[in-house]
Amino acid sequence: MKNKRDGKPTGQKVYVYFNLHRNLWSIRALDGPHKGRVIAHKRGVVLQDVTPRVSQAGRERVLRERKKNVHAGLVGYWVPFNTPLVEPLHAITYNPYKYESFVYVSDESAYTGTRKALLLNRTVRVSL
Repeated sequence: MKNKRDGKPTGQKVYVYFNLHRNLWSIRALDGPHKGRVIAHKRGVVLQDVTPRVSQAGRERVLRERKKNVHAGLVGYWVPFNTPLVEPLHAITYNPYKYESFVYVSDESAYTGTRKALLLNRTVRVSL
């Protein structure tokens, strides 16, 4: 790939986190020839078979230094943005100063994973 921002949904397993410097979602490959590398930066991403990932060591570092670092994101299979999302979607959030993991915005219950997720701008919405 010449330009990381030109990455296309491949159905491969990825780790996605919000990049505060670019104000975009960074997509890191978890398998394939680009494993471990950021393969794209996108304003919107759709993931399938989604699970949250929070590094407790990274979270502790944030709490200790009071400075943000990449330690939390979502793992799933990157699918095309026009993939139908017919289920009702519910917002989730993560704040290392308030929560140990991702939670539903509506009731602050723990988010453990879902079939699909829509990451758009700075928001994350998931199916139940």
